Amino acid sequence: MPSTVEQLNPSRVKLTVEIPFADLKPHLDKAYREIASQVSIPGFRKGKVPNLVIDQRFGRAAVLQEAINAALPTAYEAAIIESEIVPLGEPAIEVTKLEDGDVIEFTAETDVRPEIVVPDFAKLKATVESLREVDAEVEERIDLLRRRFATSSEVDRAATDGDQVVIDLVGTRDGEPLEDATAEGVSYVLGSGGMIDGLEEAVIGLKAGDTAEFSSTLVGGAFEGEPADITVTVKKVNEQMLPEVDDEFASMISEFDTVEEMKADLAKAVEQMLASEQQGEGRNKILEALVAEANLELPETFLSSQLAAQRSQIEAQLAQAGLTLERYLAQSQDEAGTPEEFWKRQDEGLERALKAQLILDKIAEDNEVTTEQSDLTQLIVSKAAANGTSPEQELQHMMEHGHANEWLGEIRRNKALALVLAKATVVDAAGAAVTLTAPDAAETLGEE
Repeated sequence: MPSTVEQLNPSRVKLTVEIPFADLKPHLDKAYREIASQVSIPGFRKGKVPNLVIDQRFGRAAVLQEAINAALPTAYEAAIIESEIVPLGEPAIEVTKLEDGDVIEFTAETDVRPEIVVPDFAKLKATVESLREVDAEVEERIDLLRRRFATSSEVDRAATDGDQVVIDLVGTRDGEPLEDATAEGVSYVLGSGGMIDGLEEAVIGLKAGDTAEFSSTLVGGAFEGEPADITVTVKKVNEQMLPEVDDEFASMISEFDTVEEMKADLAKAVEQMLASEQQGEGRNKILEALVAEANLELPETFLSSQLAAQRSQIEAQLAQAGLTLERYLAQSQDEAGTPEEFWKRQDEGLERALKAQLILDKIAEDNEVTTEQSDLTQLIVSKAAANGTSPEQELQHMMEHGHANEWLGEIRRNKALALVLAKATVVDAAGAAVTLTAPDAAETLGEE
């Protein structure tokens, strides 16, 4: 199947591909059979309509077009392999010659992976945070558990930090009550955060029956994001009583009979969490250094299409959840203060990730990194454990959604990343060396 490559620019090519008519014939025969099985023509049994009659009734051009459409993907894939290019995104295809009985010619313009100069891995350096103290983290987790299992009793005193209060809220503007800005019997633990600005300052020091006024910005309802005057009335003050950290508490909140066993198990989990966080930070920083050193520019058309697809996906997810981006940012306390900052961060993150993928693919090629069936089996088992499913379910999901090539590609990139991490230099804030390992492919793929 002859093909030629024209380099339009460093990251875009034009393939010209010929399909001999002999290669098109199986697709033509199939197209005739499918049309014959779908039409009813007097004098002929269904499925037995001669090709000549189909040409007379529907036109030879229609049959040719259907056959060409069926043949194009295979011909394009063969041309890609022959030309040894790495296409990015969908090609723009145009049939440029159609000589019935002789040859079909088409062109395919596509973005391709630019030339990548892979940097010396040994020159990549990163500094990560030192591991936090395990004991302090364990105590913090125990404090959270104590608060979760706390009991409360009503008290006749001023509310203070840590108390649970029951309050009524009335929002007004210019003295007029605002619809959807009124709430009664709201239970809230002072110091837990998540309520409107100024509420805690207004409530602390009040007793049951006391009222206070303050100004704030509404965080829900029809007037979300708008200023309002708020009147808060304390209906009840409850003192939180935390359980003692003893063997009874340990057996109540865990599978262990003693505090020592519970703390040892928490310490093990914390150690794993802290190590995982440090590993993740180190990998991200080394990948950022790798991308920066490679100085790779993505094809504009490819990058634009990927950014647009990501934005559409995020907007669809927000719409499904009944949220606007502004409301999501307010409710989630996202670091991005404005939609503009949010989209800028998303765009930069995706561009960096795409560059990292292309560089790791090049490293895998240069080092002849391969994947085995056992790699895929291990990934399926890992995903099943992470998702709470069975390996059989993950295998079925992979086959139904055509994820095999994607999953194998991610396994290969992780093997390439392991080559990078083995030579890169990573230290913590104290200057101690940190050994990084590539993540499990199940971590990078996440849940689909």
